[in-house]
Amino acid sequence: MIKILLFAELQEETGVDEIKVERAGMTVSDLKNWLLEEYNLTTLDNTMIAINESYASESDLLKAGDTIAFIPPVSGG
Repeated sequence: MIKILLFAELQEETGVDEIKVERAGMTVSDLKNWLLEEYNLTTLDNTMIAINESYASESDLLKAGDTIAFIPPVSGG
């Protein structure tokens, strides 16, 4: 099981702050494509990615038990 954490507008688009899926063995890129198809997340491409609280790349492989976070850009003033 992989836990996906969503923040800001990603939460608004899905209506949830986390999703649990059986997607071990996929790359982060594969997971993003699945999320785009499943939830039509229009802002997913602009996010930072972290796996188990360490920044990750789209080519990283996901393992059972991983927590992946998609972190949208932060604006401030």
